[in-house]
Amino acid sequence: MRRGILRSARPVFHFPYALTLLMLLALSGCSLFRPAPPPEPEAPVATEPEPAASEPEAASAPEVASEPEAESTAKPAPKKPRPAPVRRRRPPPPPPAPASAPPAPPPAPIVQVRTLERGTFRTLLDSEVQKTDGKVVGRAVDMVTGPGGKPVDVVVNLQGFMGVGDRKANFPWSGVRVNTQPKTPAITLALPANQLQVPDRPKAGAPQPGNPEASATRLPMLDADVERANGAKVGRVVDVLLDGSAAPQAVVLDVSGTLEKRHTIAADWSALRFVTKNNTLEAQLEMSDQQVDASPPYAPDQPVHAVTPAAPPPAAPAAQAAPAASPVASAANAHGAK
Repeated sequence: MRRGILRSARPVFHFPYALTLLMLLALSGCSLFRPAPPPEPEAPVATEPEPAASEPEAASAPEVASEPEAESTAKPAPKKPRPAPVRRRRPPPPPPAPASAPPAPPPAPIVQVRTLERGTFRTLLDSEVQKTDGKVVGRAVDMVTGPGGKPVDVVVNLQGFMGVGDRKANFPWSGVRVNTQPKTPAITLALPANQLQVPDRPKAGAPQPGNPEASATRLPMLDADVERANGAKVGRVVDVLLDGSAAPQAVVLDVSGTLEKRHTIAADWSALRFVTKNNTLEAQLEMSDQQVDASPPYAPDQPVHAVTPAAPPPAAPAAQAAPAASPVASAANAHGAK
């Protein structure tokens, strides 16, 4: 028994396994005793080239010494509360501008003007007078009117020989024809032969025919004074304008004063009134000094502006009666009376 137990206690090694174990131990022992590898050389450090010397910088201004900071241990000042933002109210829009009153109408003209174009009339004074056969017998020097301003006669200065023996003669206005074309005889006497007889030359000292004086029924227009109804003088007639039907259209008045430069205007024939005053026929024109000054001047070579005094503006209506008192006012008055 004992021999059997000892045999069982002996280790049992197999040869192939033992050889493998020895080889592993030998390899591990070689790695333990191998010398350490040499240290690796350090990589060279690249050195940057030194920069070239630059110009010396300008000395900066010395810094202002700042106030010493408060100690960190000091307590911070309490923050002030921010005021609430104030909202500004928008201003109310401006009230609409009151409607401007309409401009006042221009003042009414104090004279009315009627334009007479050249070529539609001829002047009377110094116009050539011819017969129907074209023979010139003289020049017109005056026109005689009757009541109402109707022409009655034309006064012609008959030509003599070389200016000797000139004399004046009256011819009925019914035979007067007016030619409005310029540079032609203005007046043609279309009268029968018995009315074209030239009067004989007056004897020395005898009154000159053809110079009629004003009477109650006849008024020579040239050099006649035109006055207002109150007797104030307006001007003196220096010419008469005739249309193609031999109807007077206007009179040329000299309205200049004694010391003023000559000023002439054309007054419309319809504005004249012919009245008998002191047994003499007169021509009147109700024209104030302001209206005379407002009248355009007369020019022989321009269109004529014949003026007529403008009618006065209508009188303003009478003020209306005061409105009746209100019932409250009437009651108050009645209470006061009590």
